[in-house]
Amino acid sequence: MTRKEDRRITDMGALKAIAHPLRMQLYRALNVAGAATASQLGEQVDEAPSLVSYHLRKLAEHGLIEEAEPRSGDGRERWWQPASEGLSVHDEDFRSAPETFAAHTAFARLLVDQRAELYRRFLDERHAWGVEWTGASRDSESTLRLTPAELAELNDELLAVIRKYDDKGRADEAAGDTEGRENVALHVYGFPFRV
Repeated sequence: MTRKEDRRITDMGALKAIAHPLRMQLYRALNVAGAATASQLGEQVDEAPSLVSYHLRKLAEHGLIEEAEPRSGDGRERWWQPASEGLSVHDEDFRSAPETFAAHTAFARLLVDQRAELYRRFLDERHAWGVEWTGASRDSESTLRLTPAELAELNDELLAVIRKYDDKGRADEAAGDTEGRENVALHVYGFPFRV
């Protein structure tokens, strides 16, 4: 299976397009589904298909999503899919001016808030997942003493491991191994701090 490349966002227009709470939800839902219509996504995010369509078009204007091949016989349905494997936003691309730095910070905070909400929902619903899933789900915090170069190397190694498991899971699922397979969110943050 060939992995599409991540799309690196380097311009303010694309950053502003994705840095909207509903658009981030829609983008995440498309990544999970692979492809969907505005009506399907509207049901997931509890919004009207017309509003969802508007936000999908905004994402498409900036090349973050694209039209997909129809998955049903209804020619009136417009299907959408992510235009890349994922998105990456790097601090160094938005340091040039206070307004670009502020926009990047707002985007990063939105991501943290949505990721935290996703984890809170799991915590509230974990009794419904059963012991196998709750036993496999872990959180941890480590305090390391690293240089910037070591942190970058650690992040690269962690990303390689994550991609290995993602590729294997997707290949196994494509081969028919779907029993017990669920979407799994894995959030990794590595950042300096002082006490």
